[in-house]
Amino acid sequence: MSAPAIDRRELRRTLACFPTGVTVVTAVAPNGEYVGLTVNSFNSLSLDPPLVLWSLTSASRSLAAFEQAKHFAVNILADEQVEISRLFSSRATRKFTGLELKPGIGGAPLIAGCAAYIECRIYSRQRGGDHMLFIGEVERHRASSKRPLVFVHGRYVSGPVP
Repeated sequence: MSAPAIDRRELRRTLACFPTGVTVVTAVAPNGEYVGLTVNSFNSLSLDPPLVLWSLTSASRSLAAFEQAKHFAVNILADEQVEISRLFSSRATRKFTGLELKPGIGGAPLIAGCAAYIECRIYSRQRGGDHMLFIGEVERHRASSKRPLVFVHGRYVSGPVP
């Protein structure tokens, strides 16, 4: 007996019940330009070795740049950075213009004002259905006392951090 067909729209609605943090993952493209996008498919994978995981749809225009990058940075957005999240989830071509940036390991840009930063070297890449999984080995990290931006039920929320 085969499994019933999954309604993708209903699956998305179900998955939207799970609150996620909001990140902007950044890297340097082979041509030296910065590349970045909003990602909420980010997870801790392992503490020994220290690994994190995020995924990117295979249809993304940024996929080739991230596939060729040797490092990436995970900018964990603070609750006042909703507009940065929206900018990096858009098709805008000049996403980094006007932002205060610092170079991270391997040149991946760190966006000022974030709740936390995780800088990684590529550990592995793997296809997973219609996405590419990026696993990074954490080389440096820093957290602040800022409240993180959270996304649930299709909207941004924030609240007190215990």
